[in-house]
Amino acid sequence: MSFIDLNKSLHHLVTKYPEVKEYLIGQGLNQVEDQKLLETIGKTITVSVLIQSKKINQELFVSQLETIIKESRNLADTTLLEKARNYEATIKIQGILPCPVRIPLLEQFEGWLEDQDQTYQKSIDYELKAASMGVDWLKEAMEESTETCQEGSEVADVFLSAGFDLFFDNRYMGHLKKEKVFQDMVVYEEYNQDFDNAYISLKDPDKDYSVIGTVPAVFLINHNALGDKPIPFTWEALISGEYENLVSLPVGDFDLFNAILLNIHKEFGMDGVRRLGKTLMKSMHPSEMVKAGSKPNQPAVTIMPFFFTKMTRPGGTMEAVWPKDGAIISPIFMLSKRNKRDQVQPIVDFFASKGVGEILSHNGRFPSTHPDVDNLIPKENKYMWLGWDYIKNNDIGQLIEACMTAFEGESK
Repeated sequence: MSFIDLNKSLHHLVTKYPEVKEYLIGQGLNQVEDQKLLETIGKTITVSVLIQSKKINQELFVSQLETIIKESRNLADTTLLEKARNYEATIKIQGILPCPVRIPLLEQFEGWLEDQDQTYQKSIDYELKAASMGVDWLKEAMEESTETCQEGSEVADVFLSAGFDLFFDNRYMGHLKKEKVFQDMVVYEEYNQDFDNAYISLKDPDKDYSVIGTVPAVFLINHNALGDKPIPFTWEALISGEYENLVSLPVGDFDLFNAILLNIHKEFGMDGVRRLGKTLMKSMHPSEMVKAGSKPNQPAVTIMPFFFTKMTRPGGTMEAVWPKDGAIISPIFMLSKRNKRDQVQPIVDFFASKGVGEILSHNGRFPSTHPDVDNLIPKENKYMWLGWDYIKNNDIGQLIEACMTAFEGESK
């Protein structure tokens, strides 16, 4: 379970973790601003009751509290379901999971694992960290075992992560795709219609990689900061020159930011990337931006993962806008070893299941590729995706570096 106990009083939460006070105020829990109210009513009402009354998503709320506490106290990733590693295991799973859904996904995986026979249980070792930890730990492991990685022998049997650089950069795993180390083992022939239609197809035509979900990037408009300027409804409008030094970009979220850089390059060339750099005002965590409200000197537009729009309140100063030319997506990839198909197929079936898809989509607003999952997103909302031809025809690792250089040249 989470170390945040929602059944404790509001007073208990603020007393134990005072660093979350500003976030709670941003969520409309104004009782924490008045010390007398906190000492009286705050001791009798539980956090669970309060967030239900405000219709706040519980999983996202807990995830943000934990992130704030860890960052303020410089804590390691010690959240739910960390277990002793099984270094003698013959099947290894590695990767990162989106923070808002990591806990329910690991809970469901643990439950699934308990239903397997003991021999199979003992053959599995997994290390699935929170996305906030980044992928540097995976990159370092690959760089340290360069020789063996040439044949894929030191690479985990199942990988899960969003992003492009890790899986397509030849310094890491890109060359393993070319060497056919991995195989798409997802059993359904077609992806969800949201991602398999006339304008988009996420299914790998080479049948190497699987995609189980996506992280869409949308616009959050701060009407107070925007002033008389029109709302940008497209990426093209955003980089038109009208929003220079007015945009917050997820520079620290490498998976999503790299997806944004690459898609802007594909659609508008390197000049578009430079124009994107000119828009940068600051890089803020989405939870900070959502609660910024009427504070001075705030970005007029913030690019953020779609799931953070759960935190906006109807009628407030902040408005989420789905770009008309498509929300740029960072796919959540699953890579499975071809030579371990018999052993890893049950694991692949689990992570590609409808149940996992609904956790991704419904709990975290990470739309799923499972054909039977209703992603609860209007069909007119489009997605912007690089496309497999673009990926195949470019050196993604070098292109990301070139785009970053162009972006930083204009954002200094």
